[in-house]
Amino acid sequence: MPAKGKHRRPKTLRLTRSIAVAGTGGAALALPLMGAAGAHAATPQSVSEKAVHSVASVQQTAGTKAAENNSGSRTYTVKSGDYLSKIADDQNVEGGWKKLYADNRAAVGEDPSLIHPGLKLSIGGKAKAGSAESSSSEAAKPSRSTQSSQPAEASKPAEASKPAESPSSDASTAAQAAQAAPQAAPAASHVAPVSGAGVGTAYKVAGSMWSSGYHTGVDFVVSTGTPLKAVGSGTVVSAGWAGAYGNQVVIKLADGYYAQYAHLSSLSVSAGQSVTAGQQVGLSGSTGNSTGPHLHFEIRTTPNYGSDIDPLSYLRSKGVAL
Repeated sequence: MPAKGKHRRPKTLRLTRSIAVAGTGGAALALPLMGAAGAHAATPQSVSEKAVHSVASVQQTAGTKAAENNSGSRTYTVKSGDYLSKIADDQNVEGGWKKLYADNRAAVGEDPSLIHPGLKLSIGGKAKAGSAESSSSEAAKPSRSTQSSQPAEASKPAEASKPAESPSSDASTAAQAAQAAPQAAPAASHVAPVSGAGVGTAYKVAGSMWSSGYHTGVDFVVSTGTPLKAVGSGTVVSAGWAGAYGNQVVIKLADGYYAQYAHLSSLSVSAGQSVTAGQQVGLSGSTGNSTGPHLHFEIRTTPNYGSDIDPLSYLRSKGVAL
């Protein structure tokens, strides 16, 4: 018999407690790890939204590039000193400055010489539909003279039932109106190249600074940025950089002579463009071989250097007071 008062604890009980403690500790350790994993794990919804946004962004970018490639056009911003002929040459515009002007007439306006820095031009694109519609609607409108020759009552719906006046009555009314209207003074055929400017270096002044041995034109004393005018109607044959002359414009006048403007700070016309007397062709400056701001002006018998004649005598023979 076993001794009294002595009992052994079953080993199974001790083992059960160990397993319970280990299980409890394991659970305590596992819980924080599960919490951390849950905090950083992305939900299926957030992953799906990111994927959708990414695909939409890629599709939008691809669509924009495809539209640009299909249109074949691009935008050019006009800089100081630009003119249509120069832009057309630099940007390789097929059709030259006339095509560039036709595509951007709605933005440039009726005068292709009046472009300004900051203006946006479409390169290689067709004219906008809005501008074409505008041109068509303008063409469809009757001219001012046609409107003024019609009776004012013709435009009133309330009086549309009145019989039309006879052609002889219309002709008589128009003739009376023409006689009563003041006669407009005829436009001057020739003007000075710059207004109110004094003459600096005269024509044919001798000096070693000129390759021909004398001054081939006349210098007008003006500050930089003074508007310069076409002395008569004609066609621009040259507009751009000309070495010692800096920026220059050469115009073939209606009588066959050529007018040259040199040392310009900015050009307002392009080669091939028609001009009228008094139209701005550029702004004075001091580009090229120049000692200061002025306008060097020549009249030539050809567009080339060395065919000069006295420019002041020429202008005076055309009625220009200098």
